[in-house]
Amino acid sequence: MAMMTEESKLVAETEQPENDNISHLPALIRLEVRRYEGETCEGQYHGEGFALFKGDHIYKGMFSKGLMKGFGVFTEASGLKYEGEFVCNMPMGQGTFTWPDGSTYTGEIHRGTRHGMGTYKCAKSGVCYIGQWYQGKRHGKGIVYYSGDQTSWYKGDWVMNNREGWGERCYPSGNFYSGEWKNNLRHGEGTMTWQELRQQYLGEWEEGVQHGRGTHVWILRRTYESHFSQSNRYKGDFFQGQRHGEGIFYYAGGAIYEGWWKKNEKHGQGKFTFKDGRVFQGEFLDDRMMTPDIKTLYTFFRSDSGSSILGPDKALNIECVLEKVPESKRDTESKQVQFVVLQHEVQLRYIYDFYSRLGSSQSPDNTFLLYRLPFWRLLKDSNIHHHGVTLTQIDHFIRGKILTTNYSTLIRKIHFPFTPILFRTLLSYLVIVAYFIYSKDVESQENVLATCLSKLLIEDILPNAQNVKGFLFRQPDFAVVAMKYMKKCWGIYQVFCRLRTTHKDDVTMTCRHLLWMFKDLCLLDQKMTTARLLEIIAAETSEPENLTACLDLEITFLEFFEVLLGCAEVKCPQDSDVEGDRSLHKCDSKGESDLCEVEAREREIQTNSHDQSVSPSFQMGHSTDQDLVRVEDHETPQSTEETEEPGHQVKDTKTSRMEIKDREVTLRTQEMHQFFNNHFFPAFEHHQLTVEEKLLQDQRCKKTQ
Repeated sequence: MAMMTEESKLVAETEQPENDNISHLPALIRLEVRRYEGETCEGQYHGEGFALFKGDHIYKGMFSKGLMKGFGVFTEASGLKYEGEFVCNMPMGQGTFTWPDGSTYTGEIHRGTRHGMGTYKCAKSGVCYIGQWYQGKRHGKGIVYYSGDQTSWYKGDWVMNNREGWGERCYPSGNFYSGEWKNNLRHGEGTMTWQELRQQYLGEWEEGVQHGRGTHVWILRRTYESHFSQSNRYKGDFFQGQRHGEGIFYYAGGAIYEGWWKKNEKHGQGKFTFKDGRVFQGEFLDDRMMTPDIKTLYTFFRSDSGSSILGPDKALNIECVLEKVPESKRDTESKQVQFVVLQHEVQLRYIYDFYSRLGSSQSPDNTFLLYRLPFWRLLKDSNIHHHGVTLTQIDHFIRGKILTTNYSTLIRKIHFPFTPILFRTLLSYLVIVAYFIYSKDVESQENVLATCLSKLLIEDILPNAQNVKGFLFRQPDFAVVAMKYMKKCWGIYQVFCRLRTTHKDDVTMTCRHLLWMFKDLCLLDQKMTTARLLEIIAAETSEPENLTACLDLEITFLEFFEVLLGCAEVKCPQDSDVEGDRSLHKCDSKGESDLCEVEAREREIQTNSHDQSVSPSFQMGHSTDQDLVRVEDHETPQSTEETEEPGHQVKDTKTSRMEIKDREVTLRTQEMHQFFNNHFFPAFEHHQLTVEEKLLQDQRCKKTQ
């Protein structure tokens, strides 16, 4: 626990004062001319001239009908100078203020104050602000450099001279924060990286400190001859900068603690899993296990875990399926399963790493942890749901593997999309899934579990994994942006699950309930018809042409969210010219070459169908860089008669496809923003208000009766 002592060093960075050494402009002064030299017209100052005012203020520039108008230079007796445009004796338009100490402001002026875009530089401190102003204060978008070498800066939103909204802050120490601000303090969602301490926090903030849900990572220094960096990771509740509440701590050595915390220490009910698989579950007090004899309370994942050939980092927890095997054969079955895992370990690790990165923008140590959402995507990419089993049923198969401290927590987390999954947990999941899918087909085999696992890996997982489908993860850049809407959509999903589900120990919805939700939210129209919505829902089913076959199937949050993303493309389409490029791009990718024919065929079906308002069928596709490379490798370069540079055409084709890919991501992002912000979220909020008003009316009616 030596790592914990460093936490005392982790203090909040000193924030700059509100004024940031910004020089202020004096109030407007009343001018009385004492002497004038220059051009006149009809007895009034008109044209270029020089004026000396009462109080020794000086103006040199253009006049019009007795007033300063046009370009000129005004110097106050105090030394403040303005050089720029005037309108009716007022600094207005573009200009430059210069203070006696050398500080300057250059930009837009309105009625003598900084207003619009402008740049302020402080001569004393080196502070420089470039951005928007409102009535003399920083307001809008802007960047401020707090040092002359520009190593300390803030870039983002301002509200009346305060950092407020979204912004990035680079501190003099090199520490970096990106996220939300309020009243000059980190407040809301944000990510902070401490360079010297090699730590990172991603989560909620309140008044400058970690407060709420978040993830804190401690990156450990590499040991001698180590090729990989390691890290401790905590994910859970924070209170006023400390681990406090419920959370999980992943130790670099492989141990895991899940349970309750108090002021950075394990305190209350918890579960500690040692790296060798041993488990202590019980009471913790002041960071210590409370038991008179710790050895008597150790349990094991398996009674013979010490003889495991996989090692502690891959120890399997498959007791729930081993129990279905005669006791005399369990040891043999277990070892045969481990041999299958060893045979495919390298490929499985690649798959784990690949799906761990989906939807993740960055990691301080370039390591990623798989969680349930991309695990669902792995199962769907591998067509596991084509075996007559849904993802929600699979969640129930593996529910015993979820690390929890009590049964109620288990119920809530059966379908929780953000449950972390270690590599050894993924291996256990695959064994369990394989048994429930293939056990009846191979029940006559000698080693049933090993045969099921081998069949699942060879026929389903290995040939199809990393070939990402669906609306969410198939484009990494788009997925990172889409994840920002995940939290709010998860809340909406839970609301409708509670409204629809008939099982006390489950929180899911069916496809039929999803259709009802769209109807309740009034999201169906000429573009988003019921038939069109059904096409999107059924796109990845085993029978996509049978639109009604899936109505009673339960769906997980992944399927719910991907339907929303599919609806965004239909309900909020962008520029039609680029849409053509997107269709062309999909047809170019290997694995999607048949999509154009499918879409053309379904257009005929839709043309002859009863609902003439339904547009061409929506197809779930995938697009990977490997696919593009394979297509390009088979392209035939033009002959020398057609071009002098045979390789130039290939390079242009690659560039063109990359541009199309980038434009498609941009378009999909715009469609998604428009759908969620202009349609889905407002519709849900309106629906909730309507429901609440109806409940209040019902209560009033009961009282009157």
